[in-house]
Amino acid sequence: QVQLVESGGGLVQAGGSLRLSCAASGFTFGGYRMGWFRQAPGKEREFVAAISRISSNTDYADSVKGRFTISRDNAEKTIYLQMNSLKPEDAAVYYCARRNALSGSYDYWGQGTQVMVSS
Repeated sequence: QVQLVESGGGLVQAGGSLRLSCAASGFTFGGYRMGWFRQAPGKEREFVAAISRISSNTDYADSVKGRFTISRDNAEKTIYLQMNSLKPEDAAVYYCARRNALSGSYDYWGQGTQVMVSS
């Protein structure tokens, strides 16, 4: 079955960096666009970044452009989110997700990894 497992979250000071990973299994990883989302307490889940099947195209939320970088390793079936210059408002649970090519929606989600940023 499809599984997405995030890791790499933790507590970091403002201005610091973290690298999140999402290991995928149960599907042909290289055939899917993948994304990162986040949800802070009391807020709706929001889009963070996405990457195309062969990394030729990336997309970012305005709030993270220039600070976050999404990448993938299709051989390792893993996507990454390098987060630099972290701000307190970046604190959230971060989720990776698989985008369904037919529907255009994200159809499978990981369990999330917590990112905390101290000011």
